[in-house]
Amino acid sequence: MDNRNSIPHPQTGGAFEPHPVLVDTQRQNRPRRTWRQVLQESAPLVLPVAHDALTARLIELAGYPAYQIGGFALVGSRFAYPDIDLAQFGENSAVMRDTIAASSLPVLVDADDAYGDAKNVTRVVQGYEAMGASAIFLEDQQAPKRCGHMLGKKVVPAEVHVGKIRAAVATRHNPETFIMARTDAIAPLGLDEAMHRAELYLKAGADGVYIEAVETAEQLEKVGQRLRGAALATSILEGGGRTPWIDPKDLHALGYTMLLYPSTVIFRVTRAIQKAVMDLKAGRPMSLEDSVTFKQYEDILGLPQWAGLEDEFVGKHEQLGVPDTKAS
Repeated sequence: MDNRNSIPHPQTGGAFEPHPVLVDTQRQNRPRRTWRQVLQESAPLVLPVAHDALTARLIELAGYPAYQIGGFALVGSRFAYPDIDLAQFGENSAVMRDTIAASSLPVLVDADDAYGDAKNVTRVVQGYEAMGASAIFLEDQQAPKRCGHMLGKKVVPAEVHVGKIRAAVATRHNPETFIMARTDAIAPLGLDEAMHRAELYLKAGADGVYIEAVETAEQLEKVGQRLRGAALATSILEGGGRTPWIDPKDLHALGYTMLLYPSTVIFRVTRAIQKAVMDLKAGRPMSLEDSVTFKQYEDILGLPQWAGLEDEFVGKHEQLGVPDTKAS
């Protein structure tokens, strides 16, 4: 019997029976659906981006089947850096580990350009697999890379990225780890070259493809037609990105199966923080319409489960909870 998710509980006579886990701090170890399974079940798979552990928890509580951890939001929130290749695997992986541990959902991880050649691809893919990543995407930008919706991008020769995709597929420990190839070739080389590269990356073994920064509805339609049948992604960077907003159902009808929203959460979080600090500076109290309460916040973080653990193994003489009060 597999007791990895149980705590041995001593009984009279020296026997042990499984005890249910009251608190799980490593949710990435829970059995979870594979990326292919959630793709089959979702039409399309809408992927909000988590920039930290709390956001991943909130995405799960909202009922999403999966989510993404993207570099754009991660480096902005963690380091207050723009997404221009200032943080790489060493810095990003710490955030990825903590974020993945907060949710049991399948997760797509942004591996940028893998920060080098096939050696780096091996380290990055296996490293993120060990943290619990369900899917990983690698892009064909030339270093120093930048946000895919920024100006001035350059890409490596297609054969270089073909080699990286082949290495990623060969080096993954779990064949269910979904390897997605992203091309940023539209801006520097044009739509036809971007679609050609996507086809090359699929032939190299990529499980899915992602053409970044498609600029018009007509381009979205052309990409969907040419790559129909493939696991196909695009990103909508709300608030100023290159790709126009189109209803997710309409994008799915065009052939897209994964829709990434790198700015939707982090831009709203940024505005909320700005409003909060300005209200406080002006002497205005917190509006409950724009916030959660003490109890709601602790419920999201799982305080009742931690209290149950304390009751079970420490004793009920110490009450762990929040005060029953209406005060804001």
